[in-house]
Amino acid sequence: MSVASNVNPTVRRRRLGQELRRLREQKGMTAEEVAERLLVSQSKISRLENGRRSISQRDVRDLCGVYEVEDHRVVDSLMQMAKDSRQQGWWHAFGDIPYSVYIGLETDAASLRVYEPQVVPGLLQTRPYAEALITGSAPEWTAADIDKRVNVRVRRQDRIKEGEAPLRLWAVIDESALRRVVGGKQLMIAQLEHLVEQSYLPHVTVQVLPFDMGAHPGIGGHYAILEFPDAADSSVVYIEGVTSDLYLEKANDVQRYSVMYEHLRAQALNVEQTRQFIGDVIKEYAGGTVR
Repeated sequence: MSVASNVNPTVRRRRLGQELRRLREQKGMTAEEVAERLLVSQSKISRLENGRRSISQRDVRDLCGVYEVEDHRVVDSLMQMAKDSRQQGWWHAFGDIPYSVYIGLETDAASLRVYEPQVVPGLLQTRPYAEALITGSAPEWTAADIDKRVNVRVRRQDRIKEGEAPLRLWAVIDESALRRVVGGKQLMIAQLEHLVEQSYLPHVTVQVLPFDMGAHPGIGGHYAILEFPDAADSSVVYIEGVTSDLYLEKANDVQRYSVMYEHLRAQALNVEQTRQFIGDVIKEYAGGTVR
């Protein structure tokens, strides 16, 4: 078992959960049986294994005892992973962020494929656009809450600015995201110009899915596929919800969404056509004729 030293807490916790699940399955035990042995709930075991719950060194010690792990090097490695997984990522400095699990995964991902049907993807938003979008979508939030979330969104964009290993971003954006006037036409012009500018980065690909394409596989809504540099970390499909988020990690689920994404890319305008299309929308905004 190898443990990389540069894995962030979220990914480390997820990897540790996978190792604990593997040990349980090798032992031939169900999560319910383990829960009964440790006098805890089955949901706790499930959350430990899927990386959704913080794992203490005591948890690891108890589970290794149940699984009768005799190799001290394995136990020590898992204990160290548990210790590292309780460290805080950069996003914790901003306080309670509802999608902190996603940010942790995004921070360590090697590539991200995202389909966005309503707005410009967060990693490609200008600060004024992000502020207007967050303000409009959550009118009950205070100015401080809005500012915190805007700062987090802008900070996330460092991943596509890193020199040595930037995030490989592929974004398919529905035409509606370009025509939804967020913050006024002048703000939209600046946002769309920024979108075109970012599309020239070698690790960023932007494609627009125009209305004329009709029905398509992404009609169900936004989703993202995250892939990681270490083969030990399986890909994740992220689906954002109003009150909770969904993370799909089973190979069949990831494969299904990956195939859907390939269909979206095939139906969308190519890169050059996309830049021209966005340029035409910018001209419409500037001329006051945007529909």
